[in-house]
Amino acid sequence: MPFLLLGIGVSGILSVWVDERWLLRCLPKSVWLSALMGGMLGFLFPVCECGNIPVARRLLLKGVPLPVGIAFLLAAPVFNPVVLISTWVAFPYQPEMVFYRAVLSLGIAVLVGWLFRWHPQPESLFQPGILPSAAPVSLLHGGTFWAGSGSPQTALTVYQTALMDRETQSRPQAWRQRWVILLHTWVKEISELGGVLMVGAAIATAVQVLMPRQWLQTSGQDVVLSLLVMLALAAIVSICASVDAFFALAFASTFTQGSLLAFLVFGPMIDLKAIGLMLTIFRPQAILALILLTLQLTFTSCLVINIFA
Repeated sequence: MPFLLLGIGVSGILSVWVDERWLLRCLPKSVWLSALMGGMLGFLFPVCECGNIPVARRLLLKGVPLPVGIAFLLAAPVFNPVVLISTWVAFPYQPEMVFYRAVLSLGIAVLVGWLFRWHPQPESLFQPGILPSAAPVSLLHGGTFWAGSGSPQTALTVYQTALMDRETQSRPQAWRQRWVILLHTWVKEISELGGVLMVGAAIATAVQVLMPRQWLQTSGQDVVLSLLVMLALAAIVSICASVDAFFALAFASTFTQGSLLAFLVFGPMIDLKAIGLMLTIFRPQAILALILLTLQLTFTSCLVINIFA
């Protein structure tokens, strides 16, 4: 709950005080580079998987392209200083764990965000009311489209122009109004996301208590089976990213290095709590696509580490 409140606090500040034009102006024109920047935003907003979803939702509401929002959504829980430092503290004699975790988390998040650029109907991925009304559909792709004059224009440029026109027609809000809107935003998001977090945490806790752990140790040294077990454990147990390295450390003597990395990479991106919170942004079919893409990329990369590292 503290991390969720931190994320809601950051998202509220974004909604009231951060100018959409500044966010869009900072994004590179390249889809790949903009997705990479989205994945690296975790260093500016160091929140875990409970707090990054409100921030990601706010960024999408601000008109940030879909690849950028997804890259931030997946990478921010790990690719931030708090989590990387805690991972180093848990594995002080294995610095490669910190390196692999950071690189794999950022790379997978950026690649998944980039792949979503090719969705033929990106607006169908979102829950009703999430998309900004001023954003053209091509902005979701982050690519280009043909203007009426026949010349190609970037969707970001057109959307920035629309935002500027809207801003020139309305006066800036007074500070008092901004505080009222900020409080209203906080209360609304706490009521929406807090209940979902409680349900997800209750399910994760029940499974964690009831799951027998003896059989886990018998499969820990198998190259493939150890990965499957730790991927499932990461999704079910749903431990906060800032402390999950210490949980993984308990399995270091019985499980392969790749399986430990699978737990540390996949868990913060996809777990029961995160899935519930993602439903406030995306439709179920979009979340299923996120899960499958992230699962395949995590499994493949960690299998390579198991074989060759």
